[in-house]
Amino acid sequence: MGDRSYDIVIGTGLIHQASSYAGLPAARQAWVVTNTTVGPLYAAGVKAALRAHYAQVHVLELPDGEAYKNADTLNLIFDALLQHAADRKTVLFALGGGVVGDMTGFAAACFMRGVPFVQLPTTLLAQVDSSVGGKTAINHLLGKNMIGAFYQPQRVWCDLDTLRTLPPRELAAGLAEVIKYGPIADMAFMDWIEAHMPDLVARDADALAYAVQRSCEIKAHVVGQDERESGLRAILNFGHTFGHAIEAGMGYGQWLHGEAVGCGLVMAAELSLRLGLIDAAFAQRIRRMVAAAGLPTVGPILPGADNAERYMALMRVDKKAEGGEIRFVVIDAPGRAAVRPAPDALVREVIDACCLRE
Repeated sequence: MGDRSYDIVIGTGLIHQASSYAGLPAARQAWVVTNTTVGPLYAAGVKAALRAHYAQVHVLELPDGEAYKNADTLNLIFDALLQHAADRKTVLFALGGGVVGDMTGFAAACFMRGVPFVQLPTTLLAQVDSSVGGKTAINHLLGKNMIGAFYQPQRVWCDLDTLRTLPPRELAAGLAEVIKYGPIADMAFMDWIEAHMPDLVARDADALAYAVQRSCEIKAHVVGQDERESGLRAILNFGHTFGHAIEAGMGYGQWLHGEAVGCGLVMAAELSLRLGLIDAAFAQRIRRMVAAAGLPTVGPILPGADNAERYMALMRVDKKAEGGEIRFVVIDAPGRAAVRPAPDALVREVIDACCLRE
C-alpha cells in the first residue's frame, strides 16, 4: 500500500509503555477515544505513556456497545475535538474493541478531511480483524457499516495483556473471526485452530499470540493486494452476509458481531455445501469449530411474518450485493473462497435449515 503501509506490533505490555508511541506524527494534542468499559481499565495508563510525547492528552469515553455505533455517538467525538480546538495534526488513539476502532477511524477520516489515528485494540475480534485494513464505519438502521471510509491507521498495537480482562462471551466472539481465516485461505491454520481450540478458549498465552499473529498475516496479505475491496478482499467477509442480517434483524447489540459471524460461518458453509462446492464433512468441521468456540450454530428467527424473507431483505442491502442480487462468500474448495450469487430458492432453503430450533 506504499506510504499507507504501517506496522502491526503484537506483544505484551505495549500500550502502557511510553516507548511504544515514539515515531508517531508530532502534534500538540492527542485523544484517547475509548468506552465506559475499557476506559476505567486502561485509559489512565495509556494517557500517562502518551504524555511523554504530547503536551495535551485528553480521554473521551463513549457509551459501550454496538447499539451506539451510530451518527449520534460519532458526533460526540467531533464535538469534543472542536470544543478543545483540535487541529489537523491532532492524533486519535482508538482504545477498545471493534466499535471504538471503527468509529474513531471514521472520525479521523472525516475530521478536517483527515487526521492521524492509531489502533489500540483490546478485544480478540479487533486484534485479529477490525483493527487491520483501514475499514472504518458506523451503522445505519437499515444496514451494518453502511456509512464509512477506507482510512488506514498509523500503527496497530495488539497488546495481548488486554485479552485477560475480556468476558468469555467477547473472547468467543473474537474466535469467530479467527476461525474464518482457515477455510478461506489456510488449511494448515484451520487444522491448528481445530487442535488448539481448547487452549484458545482457556486463554493460553502462546495459543492466543499465534492466533493473533497468523490472523493478522493472512488479513494483511489480502488487504495488501486489494485495499478497497474491489475483488479479493471480499473473501474476508465469509459468514458476514448472513451475520450482518442477524445483527440488523435482531437489533444491534442483541447479538455480538462475532456471535452473528460465527452463526454466519455455519450458514455460509451450508450454502457452499448445497451449491456442490464442498462436502458434508467439511461443512460439519466448520460447524464443530464454531460450537467448540462457544458460539451459536443455529440462526435466530428474525422478527417479522416470514423469517427467510426477512433475512433476504436485509442481505439485499449488503455491500457485496449488485443490482439487488445478493452475493455470498462461499468456499470453492478447502482453503479457497470466492464471491458469487446463489439462487434465492436455495438461499431460503439454507435459512430454513439453519434456523430450525434445536
